[in-house]
Formats: sequence, C-alpha cells, structure tokens
Amino acid sequence: MYVCHSAQEGGTRIMANPFSKGWNYLKASLDQKIDENADPKVQIHQAAEEAKKQHQEITQHAAAIIGNKRQLEMKLDRLLKERDTLQDQAKQAIGMADSAAAEGNSARSAEYTNTAEVFASQLVAVEQQIEELKASHHQAAQAAEQAQQKQRESEARLKEQMAQINQMQAQVDQAKMQEASNEAMGALSTASNDSVPTLDAVRDKIERRYADALGAQELAEGSMTSRMDEIAAAGRDMKAAARLEQIRAELGGGGDTAALESGEAEGR
Repeated sequence: MYVCHSAQEGGTRIMANPFSKGWNYLKASLDQKIDENADPKVQIHQAAEEAKKQHQEITQHAAAIIGNKRQLEMKLDRLLKERDTLQDQAKQAIGMADSAAAEGNSARSAEYTNTAEVFASQLVAVEQQIEELKASHHQAAQAAEQAQQKQRESEARLKEQMAQINQMQAQVDQAKMQEASNEAMGALSTASNDSVPTLDAVRDKIERRYADALGAQELAEGSMTSRMDEIAAAGRDMKAAARLEQIRAELGGGGDTAALESGEAEGR
C-alpha cells in the first residue's frame, strides 16, 4: 500500500498499490485462459468429485449429530434403570427399617432408615440428571431431524447433479464426434477440390473461351481488310445487276449490236 500525506487536508490518504492490482489482474486473466483451454471432461469430473465431497461432508455431519442423540438415549436409558434400582433399594430399606422397628430393634431400624435416606439422596441426584438429559435429548432430537432433512436434500441434489453431469458428458462426446465428422468432411472436400474441377470452374472456363471468340470476331469485322472486301463485293454486285438487265433486254428482242457492245464495254 502507498501512503500519501496531504498538506491541504491535514491527513493521510491510503492509495492502492498498482503492482498488487496488476498482479490480481494477471491472475484473473490466467485463470480465464486456463478455463477456456481446459478439457470439458476434466472439468466435469472435477465438478462431480466436488459435489460428492460436499454430500459426504453433509452426511458425516448428520451422522455425528444423530450419533450424539443416540448416545444421549443410551445414557438416559442407563439412568432410568439406575433410578428404578435406587427406588427398589430405598423401598426395601424402608421395609426392613419398619420390620426392625416392629421387632423392637430400634438400632437396626435406624441403620436401615439411614440406608434408605442414602438411596433416596442418590435417587434425587439421578432424577435430576434424567431431567437435564431429557432436555438435552429433546434438543438433540430436533438437531438430528434437521440434519436428516439436510442429508436427504443433499442426496436428492447429488442425484440431480449426477444426472446433469452424465448428460453433459454425453454432450461432450457428441460434440467431439461431430467435430471429428466435420474434420473428415473438410478433408474430403479439400481432396475433391484438388483433383476434380467444380461446376463453377468449368462454367467460367467455357464462358471465357466463348467471350474470347466473340472478341476475335469483333476485331475481324472491324479491320481494314474486311471493309475493303465489303466494298469490292458491293462493286461486283452492281456489275452483276447491270449484266442481268442486259440479258433480260436481249431475251426481250429489243437489243442490238451497239447495246451489246456497250454492255460488254461496261462489263470490261
């Protein structure tokens, strides 16, 4: 921690250590990276073991509480038996004292009476212990009932958690199988692309060749030689038309030698 003394405030101000903050951030970042790269099956196993451990601790705690109640019950049962014995002994001593007094033996009667008083004193002490033990047993019984309830809830929760864990393990296995299938399909797709052309590639090649042919045709049609050929063809067409008219005239009988010569001259 840094300590900063302020003259204006007249006191001491404590500032956080930046190195400590940086270290905490680094630890948090490292923990996050570990969680991201951890194997899901390992994490599931750790979660399952932790759930089992918590249930075991709750079960052991409940067993200790129930055991304490059982121990109090055994002690109470022993005290009850001792109370009954003291009562019987006190009654017997009183009876013997009365018998001795009836026989006129006052000394023995006094001894039996003293013995009966001792039994009575012990009986009072035992009865006091019994009352105290009953109160303790009542509290222990309530605690044992609560512990049993918590143990049953923990057991039900553990069963639910284990069912979820089994489901998550199945999902992890399914995810791994799907990933393996995707990798295999990707490998097949890559191999297919390397050895056999796709329809798009074939279509592009055909369209490229057709476009190149159209371009060559367009260049040929726009060249000087092509235009000269067109002009020459047009001239030949005109001469052919004139010669055809001349032949028609001759067939009609209206032609003469001069016209024929004129036509020949034009033909030349």
